[in-house]
Amino acid sequence: MPADAAHLHVPASHDGVDDRVAIEEPLEIRVGEEAIAITMRTPGDDEELAVGFLHGEGLVGPGDVRGAGPAPDLANNIVVVDADLRGRPSSRRFYTTSSCGVCGKGALEEVAVSAPQAAEGPVVPRAVLASLPDRLRAAQPAFDSTGGLHATGLFSADGTLLLAREDVGRHNAMDKVIGARLLAGALPLHGLILCVSGRVSFELVQKAAVAGAPILVAVGAPTSLAISLAADRGLTLCGFARGGGVNVYTAPERVG
Repeated sequence: MPADAAHLHVPASHDGVDDRVAIEEPLEIRVGEEAIAITMRTPGDDEELAVGFLHGEGLVGPGDVRGAGPAPDLANNIVVVDADLRGRPSSRRFYTTSSCGVCGKGALEEVAVSAPQAAEGPVVPRAVLASLPDRLRAAQPAFDSTGGLHATGLFSADGTLLLAREDVGRHNAMDKVIGARLLAGALPLHGLILCVSGRVSFELVQKAAVAGAPILVAVGAPTSLAISLAADRGLTLCGFARGGGVNVYTAPERVG
């Protein structure tokens, strides 16, 4: 997204210094006329976010989405997805926040989404995996302006950046990347690598696994549940990718 679409200027405070801060606003996701979720996000790439969110929850897959766009009355902060749902959302609906997309769920079984075992390959040199956060950082213009946004990047096996998205919510940034690929008819993510700018939680591993990504790299630490899920799905999970090093927690056979 353009850097100027992701931040606003804050007037001079008592110390006389202007600042730029990341924008955070609610987005309502609808399928047809049914409200499915509300998430706090940074405006931009909203259609990708909505489709990616639905995909990560197992509600849509490749071929199920016919399109996405603003509400018929052009109401702000609403995206309507034209799709055939593969299941029904929880009766209590979803409420997500910028810090944790699963906080509103009532039980872990509502979060667990069936995902296939990760596809074989690719085998990626450790040095390439360690370099991905720096390559992603170079594609974060809104972070340069605000210092307050997360990012997800999609990379080829040789470390080429294919797609990057930023958002105040780390899960939203990944949803935008996956949603963009779904809308382009380019899922699953077999043979590709996802890289996230912060820590990696259960939810991010879930989204990566559902999208078919065999490798997930993070700048920060993974949680215990993230490691357990990655091991169960055969996904290569890497953390602390910084300073030329990287920790490999699961499926090390893909690290050369």
